[in-house]
Amino acid sequence: MFLKALGAYNGPYDDVKVPRGSKKTDWEVELAIVIGTKASYVSEQDAMAHVAGYCIVNDVSEREYQIERGGQWTKGKSCDTFGPTGPWMVTKDEIPDPQNLPMWLDVDGKRMQTGNTKTMIFGVIKLVSYVSHFITLHPGDIISTGTPPGVGMGKKPEPVFLRPGQVMRLGIDGLGEQQQTLVAA
Repeated sequence: MFLKALGAYNGPYDDVKVPRGSKKTDWEVELAIVIGTKASYVSEQDAMAHVAGYCIVNDVSEREYQIERGGQWTKGKSCDTFGPTGPWMVTKDEIPDPQNLPMWLDVDGKRMQTGNTKTMIFGVIKLVSYVSHFITLHPGDIISTGTPPGVGMGKKPEPVFLRPGQVMRLGIDGLGEQQQTLVAA
């Protein structure tokens, strides 16, 4: 579990700034849970009562900052513009099964990630309950749920990372699509 600073959030079609000196900026298409009502110490049985809906988050991450510079992952997850969110929130009644949503991400037109929320390690109910036992969740808070295989860090035979001028396009069935251009900070 890690936090993402507010400065990371930006629009689904806004540019993403590659930080100065970044060597390992990476992509991550993720389902985001949007909290609708205050949640503290919520049971799994009551978790869905606190969910307003879902949206897409591109959990952009600088892997060197995150992994190689010690301490918490927050610094690699919280760079300015590293959380494109949207294009809209879809209410939970419109998504009958958040644990079966196809998702994908392309970089410069090449498919990098293809997955489905059914492969999430922890489902929506478990995540809302679990997080609420450590952090009081408030309306509008977002829980980003994790990404399918295909991030740049995991590419074989060598990792692949983002650079200014590239374009990311991503989507989740029923939640829309996003597109960002990478620019130098």
